[in-house]
Amino acid sequence: MQLVRKWSGRVLGWVMPSCHCAATDRHFTPARAEAELAQYRRRGPRGTARLILESLGDLGVTPQSLLDIGAGIGVLHHELLGRGVGRAVHLEAAAAYVAAAEEEAVRRGHGDRVHFHHGDFVSLAPELGSAELVTLDRVVCCYPELDPLILLSAAKAERYYALSFPHDRWYVRAHTRWQNHRRQRAGNAFRTFVHPAPRIEALVRAAGFQVQRSRRTPVWAVLVCTRRGAA
Repeated sequence: MQLVRKWSGRVLGWVMPSCHCAATDRHFTPARAEAELAQYRRRGPRGTARLILESLGDLGVTPQSLLDIGAGIGVLHHELLGRGVGRAVHLEAAAAYVAAAEEEAVRRGHGDRVHFHHGDFVSLAPELGSAELVTLDRVVCCYPELDPLILLSAAKAERYYALSFPHDRWYVRAHTRWQNHRRQRAGNAFRTFVHPAPRIEALVRAAGFQVQRSRRTPVWAVLVCTRRGAA
């Protein structure tokens, strides 16, 4: 499973094979989405989502617009809309998670402030507008090719950029290989990836951002960044 580059006129872009979304749809089932939504309603934001939200709060960030890539059940935009963010775009490759996020948005009374998209971000990027804040929580690990994901998503961020990704450590790589092997044996085409952290940070800097908050767990890293020179 690899990205291919295609020319469109004079512009070189990336296209994600359709198997990526199909595998994601099959892996992230309605049962999983319902279980995650139920847990979120009981316990609130957890893990990397909580760290991103805490870091944004520390910085006093309340943007008017949010692009939430790989948004899952929508934890980040549910919370941020409650904090005063004006509007959000939810983009997710698993249809069951889009449905769960829509359900929760309606329940919370901000369904009219969120636009939902089902599909792959790299493929849909030309159709999406920019936002003050772009988030990618546990998305980097789901893409085989790092550069287009980071560069295209960072280009959409007007002021703030937040992402989480697994550490490039031996025990994380070993666990990821084991998970992927199990999926392969079970006929599940979904795969996860551990990308080099220095490369991720270099791409973020090259896109014009500087890291303002860095949070770590034994498995995950969280970066919250601001665009250099943004007013």
